[in-house]
Amino acid sequence: MKSFELDQKHLLAFMVLSIFSNFVFGHSVNDEGVVLLEFKLSLADPSRNLDSWNQSDLTPCNWIGIGCTNDHMVSSINLHGFNLSGSLSPTICKLSYLTILNMSQNFISGLIPNGLASCKHLEVLDLCTNRLHDVFPSQITTLSSLKVLSLCENYISGEIPDVIGNMGSLEELVIYSNNLTGMIPKSIGRLKKLKIIRAGVNSLSGPIPSEISECESMEVFGLAQNKLEGSFPRELQKLKNLTSLVLWQNLLSGDIPPEIGNFSRLELLALHANSFSGNIPKEIGKLAQLKRLYLYTNQLNGSIPDELGNCLELVEMDLSENRLTGVIPKKLGQITNLRLLHLFENLLVGGIPNELSNLKELRKLDLSINNLTGEIPLGFQNIPFLESFQLFDNHLEGSIPPLIGASSNLSVLDISMNNLVGIIPPHLCKSQKLMFLSLGSNKLSGNIPHGVKSCKSLIQLMLGDNLLTGSLPLEFSNLYNLSALELHQNHFTGPLTPEIGQLKNLKRLHLSDNYFFGHIPPEIGNLAQLVTFNVSSNRLSGDIPNELMNCLNIQRLDLSRNWFTGQVPFRIGNLVNLELLKLSDNRMNGRIPTSLGKLARLTELQMGGNFFSGNVPFELGQLSTLQISLNISHNKLSGSIPQNLGSLLMLESLYLNNNQLVGEIPASIGQLVSLLVCNLSNNNLYGAVPDTPIFKRMDSSNFAGNKGLCILSSNQNHCLSSSIPRPNQHSGFSKDKVVSIVSGTVGFFSFIFAMGVCWAIKNRKPVCVPLPEEHAKPDVLDSYYFPKAGFKYQDLVEATHNFSDDVVIGKGACGVVYKAVMADGQFVAVKKLKSGDGGAIVDRSFLAEISTLGKIRHKNIVKLYGFCYHQESNLLLYEYMENGSLGELLHDPKLFTEI
Repeated sequence: MKSFELDQKHLLAFMVLSIFSNFVFGHSVNDEGVVLLEFKLSLADPSRNLDSWNQSDLTPCNWIGIGCTNDHMVSSINLHGFNLSGSLSPTICKLSYLTILNMSQNFISGLIPNGLASCKHLEVLDLCTNRLHDVFPSQITTLSSLKVLSLCENYISGEIPDVIGNMGSLEELVIYSNNLTGMIPKSIGRLKKLKIIRAGVNSLSGPIPSEISECESMEVFGLAQNKLEGSFPRELQKLKNLTSLVLWQNLLSGDIPPEIGNFSRLELLALHANSFSGNIPKEIGKLAQLKRLYLYTNQLNGSIPDELGNCLELVEMDLSENRLTGVIPKKLGQITNLRLLHLFENLLVGGIPNELSNLKELRKLDLSINNLTGEIPLGFQNIPFLESFQLFDNHLEGSIPPLIGASSNLSVLDISMNNLVGIIPPHLCKSQKLMFLSLGSNKLSGNIPHGVKSCKSLIQLMLGDNLLTGSLPLEFSNLYNLSALELHQNHFTGPLTPEIGQLKNLKRLHLSDNYFFGHIPPEIGNLAQLVTFNVSSNRLSGDIPNELMNCLNIQRLDLSRNWFTGQVPFRIGNLVNLELLKLSDNRMNGRIPTSLGKLARLTELQMGGNFFSGNVPFELGQLSTLQISLNISHNKLSGSIPQNLGSLLMLESLYLNNNQLVGEIPASIGQLVSLLVCNLSNNNLYGAVPDTPIFKRMDSSNFAGNKGLCILSSNQNHCLSSSIPRPNQHSGFSKDKVVSIVSGTVGFFSFIFAMGVCWAIKNRKPVCVPLPEEHAKPDVLDSYYFPKAGFKYQDLVEATHNFSDDVVIGKGACGVVYKAVMADGQFVAVKKLKSGDGGAIVDRSFLAEISTLGKIRHKNIVKLYGFCYHQESNLLLYEYMENGSLGELLHDPKLFTEI
């Protein structure tokens, strides 16, 4: 039993005050007021909202939050949002006429007192949005008069008790956002008067009991964001009064039954983020009052039924992220109230129906990531309220409607990754509300129109991969909100103007593959928020400005394939957030700065094709996170290869070729199990190539052009001489082409290998010959590399709760991905590859090659942190993406609150 003790000192003070008041004034508040003042003693009131509770009043009926009957008996207490803390006192139940107790949206903590069960006439108990820690208060179920029980947004745990079925008067059960577990009791079916159940954001499990269909008065049925499983109960069709059916983000599966069409009063159907499969039932078209239909992020297939066009009251329809095929029904154009239509990320084909331009109330239209063809209907430019218009990643042709944005408050326009031609429409930003404009990867031509160049509301402007011309507009300097500017892969020319330094909010500046010339202006150093700066493949010249080193947040810096001269600023070591640095194929000289060793996050370093001289800095061996490539080839470097390059345990590609290096190849490099390419050709190296498995599998061309260098094998010693043709002497290929071909070949075979590994793991037969423990070597049973010292397999076991299903964030043919929370609070994604039932012998070639799974690089693909083989577990460690899936980013924030 729970207990509640009053603060004795406060109670004594209250009694003394009451006696003194009676003595001085001759009267005090009535008995009901005394009860309220006693109730107040357990509460803290820092905002002094209860100062009007004055004991000198005859009755409390004029006190704030207090309601009384005609004969001055307290009937209601409503202290919602009074900033109260402390705990609840059961003395309140001494108010024999109390029917309403609302203490919601405060900071009250502790337990729910058992004594509340003595409030026999209570009809409404609202304790939502507090800090109550308790199990579900089963004693409250004895309140036979209770109509509304609201405990939402607390820390209520345990199971919903079966005795809840005894609350025959209950009309509303609001218990969402707690820590409830277990199954939904079948006894809820006895609550014939229950109209509303909202129990979302808990951990309820098991199937939805069909007995709920006996709650004949049910209007709102909300169980979203739980762990419910099984199929959709067909029996629920008995709920003829249902207006809201909210089951999103559970583990429900199977078909959506055609009986869904029998909910004749339904206004909201939210079944998204489950695992429903099969067709969308055409019977949904019978729901004449349906206003919001959310079926996205399931596994639905088949075509979109024409009958959905009969839901004339629909305001929002989201069928995205499924496997829907066929064409977009023309009948959707007759839903004249429609404001949101999302069909993105499906397999839809055909053209966009002209009829959709009849949707004059439409605010948001997203048909992206499909296989749509044809032209964009001209009528879309006449939709007056259109705010968000997204058609990207389709096969659309023709031009963009010329008046798009001229008569609407357009804020988002993304029609990138199509085959569109013509010019950029001039009126896109007429409303000055356009924030996101993405027209990249089309075939657009002409200049950027003035209306876009002067659009001050723009936050992201992405026009890359087109045929646009002109210079970097001076007007851009007034776009103070701009965080991303992408003009890459066009035909822009002219200098980079100093005004670029006025874009103080700019985080991404991508100008590569154009014809820009001149110097990088020193004002670039004013861009304190800059994260990505890419001006590669232009005609820029001069020194790298020292001011660029002020951009301390920069993570990706690409200045390659230009005409830059001079030395690399020593202050480049200040850019401690750098993950990618490309300075290759310029005309830079001097020594490679030792300060590069400070770039502790660097995963790729490209400095080949310059005139760098001096030794290879020892400090490069300190870049323990280098993974993709270390390329300092085609320079004038001399001296020996630093031994500590063998410390780059994640490195996949090492290019030291075409320099003037001398000495022997360090044996430590031959021990790098992740190394796929190691090109040391065309130097002055001598001695024996280390006899390691890594070097044995590499082609001898990686060591050619080194006088006196010998490849040792079991059969013979083969010494390479300078007579072997160098790559640039007779082949007719430039160094860029050689690197490109090698990189492409490696990437292709890495991809083939990764697919092969997945296929082999998925299809291999169990091996039933376990390795005896006494013959197993320790390094075989626990071979791993992680970028942090002391990182062990057991750390991953603990961080994933022994690879519990509770932390699964993805599944696939190759294995399962878990979210691991390490001891230092870091999040890591751990992919556990599927394995058979066989023994523990490690295939060392697999161990060496598994790192190729991290070879594929893309802006939306995370980095490989490390790998592990422990007995029968193959693990890969990846960067954890906090923001979730691409699909989640494509959806607007949830547009409804029912849970």
